Parts: sequence; C-alpha cells; structure tokens
Amino acid sequence: MAADTQTPLFIRMHERDNVAIVVNDGGLPAGTQFQNGLTLLEAVPQGHKVALIDIAKGDAITRYNVTIGYALAGIAAGSWIQEALVQLPPARELQNLPIANRKPPEMPALEGYTFQGFRNPDGSVGTRNILAITTTVQCVAGVVEYAVKRIKEELLPKFSNVDDVVGLEHTYGCGVAIDAPDAMIPIRTVRNISLNPNFGGQTMVVSLGCEKLQPTRLFPKSIIPIQTQTQEQAEPDVVCLQDAGHIGFQSMITSIMQTAEKHLIKLNQRQRETCPASELVVGVQCGGSDAFSGVTANPAVGYATDLLVRAGATVMFSEVTEVRDGIDQLTSRAATPEIAEAMIREMDWYDQYLKRGGVDRSANTTPGNKKGGLSNIVEKAMGSIVKSGSAAISGVLSPGEKLTQKGLIYAATPASDFICGTLQTAAGMNLHIFTTGRGTPYGLAAVPVIKVATRNDLARRWHDLMDINAGRIASGEATIEELGWELFHFMLEVASGKKTWAEYWKLHNALVLFNPAPIT
Repeated sequence: MAADTQTPLFIRMHERDNVAIVVNDGGLPAGTQFQNGLTLLEAVPQGHKVALIDIAKGDAITRYNVTIGYALAGIAAGSWIQEALVQLPPARELQNLPIANRKPPEMPALEGYTFQGFRNPDGSVGTRNILAITTTVQCVAGVVEYAVKRIKEELLPKFSNVDDVVGLEHTYGCGVAIDAPDAMIPIRTVRNISLNPNFGGQTMVVSLGCEKLQPTRLFPKSIIPIQTQTQEQAEPDVVCLQDAGHIGFQSMITSIMQTAEKHLIKLNQRQRETCPASELVVGVQCGGSDAFSGVTANPAVGYATDLLVRAGATVMFSEVTEVRDGIDQLTSRAATPEIAEAMIREMDWYDQYLKRGGVDRSANTTPGNKKGGLSNIVEKAMGSIVKSGSAAISGVLSPGEKLTQKGLIYAATPASDFICGTLQTAAGMNLHIFTTGRGTPYGLAAVPVIKVATRNDLARRWHDLMDINAGRIASGEATIEELGWELFHFMLEVASGKKTWAEYWKLHNALVLFNPAPIT
C-alpha cells in the first residue's frame, strides 16, 4: 500500500538515532505535526534532518546508530539540523580495528539464473560486443574521434553482431613522470581497460610515435592475454601516426579504418549464448548522493549484491573517502585478516595522498550532497557502504588492477564518479549500477550503466534517464527486498542486450585516469 504523500512522514534509520529525515516531496512547513506528536519548529526540506529530541551543545548527533557529528549549539526537538550546526567528528584511526571477526550469515547458493552473453577466449564473458580502439596518448584523440565517426557511419552497419565502436581516449601518455612509482596506476588502468570483457579480446592501438607511453610499454608481451586455443600470444594491432608511410591526414584515417575492419570481422562472428549469472562482474557506485541514498537505492543495491554473490558472481564496491568512516564495518567483514589489512593499507595510502594535497576526507561532499540533506562525509559514508550488502569481503584491488577472483571485492578508487567508473572498467566489470539522488546523466561507452533513483520525484522528472525507481521504498510502495530482486532481474535483462536509458540516448562520460604521479 502506497503511503499517503500528504501525511507528514519521517524516516528514522535506527531506534537509537536522535534525528530523522523528512520524506515528503517538497519538504514540510513549520508547525507540521507528525503522528508521534513531534512538531516542526521551522520548515524542513525533503531529505533533511529533524531533531527528534532536544540535543545539547556538544552532544552527539546520531543517524544509522553512528555519530555523524556533534552539535555546535543547542538544538530543540523539531528543529532543522542544518550543516552549520554539525561539527565533523575526527576520522577513525586505522589502528586497533576489528579484523575479520564478524562472520556474515550463511547465504544459500542461488542457482538457475542466466543471461545471454558473449564468451571470450580468455574465459571472461561480455555483456556487449564492442570494438575498442586504445590510445597511448592524448595527442591522437582528435584523429581517433574522427576515425571512429567514419567507422560508425561506413563500416559498423555491415557488422550486425557488433554493438558499437569506442575510442578509449584519455589525457595521459606524455608530459608525465612515467617512471615515477605511482605512474603504474594510470598505465595499468589504460592496459586493463583495453582488456575489458566487452571488447572480445580484440586489442587495437593508435599511437603517435614519440610519446612516453609506447605501445610496447603499455602491452609488454608478458601480459598479453591468451587469445587462441593453441595458447599463442597475439600482439595488439598498432597504427602509428608518425610512420613514414602516412602521407597526409586521410592516410592515417585509412590505416585506422582498415585495421578496424579486420577486428570488426572477427567480432562479428561472436554470438550471444546462455551464460550463468556467475559470469556477471558488476561495479556498484553512487553519485549525486542525497539523504535517501542510504535509505532506498543503496540498500536495494546491497540486497541485489547479496543475490549476485549467492549466484557466484563478482561485485565491486569502491570510493575510498565514501567508506573511510566505516572502515571498522569493512575490516570486521573481511574473509581473512590479510584482506582486512589490505583494506587498511588502501585507506592509509589515500589518507597520505589527500594529506599531500593539503585536504582531508571532508573535501568529498558536494553542494548537491548538502542540498540533498547530507551534512558531511560521515553521514554520506554510512549510506554508501550499504551498497556492499552483507557478504564477506573476499578480495581487495588497488587502483587500476584487474580482477582475478569472484565474490564481493573492495576495489579501491577515488570517489569521483568518472574515475571510479574508469577504474572499475579496468578491473573488468561488464555491468555497472549507479545510484543517484540529485540526478546525473552519467554513462559509460564501454559498459552498460543501470541508473537507480533514490526518490520518486527524481524518477518522475527524469523518467527517461532513470532505469529503476527505488523511491518507492520511502513511499511504502515496495520493500528493499522487492527492489533488490527487481534490480537483479533487470541486470540479467541488460546483460542479455536490453538497452539502458544511458545507452538509448548514447550518453557517455569520458574516461578519467587516476594519476597521482607528477606531471612534467
């Protein structure tokens, strides 16, 4: 039964919380009385916090049964708890954390679920059949963009089994300290994106010729995937624009198109076939978060995450600054002490990275997050972590690394939507789940992105951009379990070829590499 939207409603996440968020679209005016007798002393916008009891100056403000801050002044029951009233608590120390001491409940295997995917020679499975053209340096981006346009217009229509042609353009490759220790992050990111399962094992590269990131450095023979039954290693096809044989711009374009056609012929021979749900590699992420993210969309994703893990699939959750304040929740769920220690190392590395830049985790929250009711990064983190569900964490990836195992994986990435999506693509995801409360047209060219709205109002206004409406949880029209199953089934449909709204409109964000190394 749907809730009466005219009835004043709030959501309290835990019985010990001394705050709740306003549910009603448009917020509620001063004088509004809730069913429990609480009266608003001032107007409170939708998603923003209201004090359930009197909170003295210096007292803890609790949501999710976690201290999200301390009151900078006395707050009367029924008051709007604005950001200016909340002091950010210090970050949890990375010592004396609970280590692999909480065994998640046993979850029965989920069998019999399948999708129609593309099997690759290396054993991975794609949800799309895409020709990717890797670039070694930003200098060639304009040429590749021109060539991709021509390929789509003149060649792609001849190959009905190929979904798209994508130029893997980025801002790296030269003018950088390529031998610096941290340069391994962007280099392996470009390399591993090129090997994403949705590209069918076909590796095509466009190089300028004089750049620091030479094709042989990007793809040393030792890491080129096995692509044939005889286990011979196939070197990538490289078109070098500075080759003496290129006379004029059109000569370059002709070379790229001729090379692309060879790969299109091979890709076109691939057919979708029935694959178990265990072959899904799903990256979960949130962007444009609001106070409902941790109430509706992210818990539904967390439920779907558990279903995927039960089905034997792989799920990656990420965003260092958006889980940092819940590190104790993660280390306790680690399958082994070694996995817990790996998570701690990633958190510490990122703490030091931020410190070098003169900021801390508080730099994460955006004006939109705050307008949506999130006071600070602690509150945001509590809502973000629930995307990971309840399964044991079975592995940790550093930025740019490629997956080698199944289960629930913590893939360490910055929280930036674009960098996180880029790094999860490099890790090998073939499907992406993206939750949003404020709204974003985010999409990826290499991987289908399923967008989940946290609020009914967003789903209504952006009806042709949001794929799933989790706002129905807040309005009482659906449960977290029901939305989790709905998302799980929708993932199987999208993995089988159903287009998401981002794909329908061809909304693709650029790849953004994480490069902590110096620029020269």
